[in-house]
Amino acid sequence: MAKHPFLGGRDLTRIAEADSVAVIGLGRFGRALALELMANGTEVLGIDTSEDIVQDLNGKLTHVVMADTTKEEVLRQLSVPEFDRVVVAIGSDVQASILTTSLLLR
Repeated sequence: MAKHPFLGGRDLTRIAEADSVAVIGLGRFGRALALELMANGTEVLGIDTSEDIVQDLNGKLTHVVMADTTKEEVLRQLSVPEFDRVVVAIGSDVQASILTTSLLLR
């Protein structure tokens, strides 16, 4: 099993197989969605490019990482393609949102 450097070597394959959702972009909408999913028993991988947001949500989500999801290798390392459900909630950077969505659809 691949270990993920973003998560201190932990493996995300297990979370991807469970009732889980990856939420990319943890601004107002993504954060509210991720916290609501957690409150309803769903495991959540939260991803954002802001260190402050990631630090604030640390311990509130199953996993939360700071990463650039416009890079295909990053998505692979985080096992995002293995998730049944992924929400792209990048609102402030339309180009990053489109590129991330495009990579996920491959």
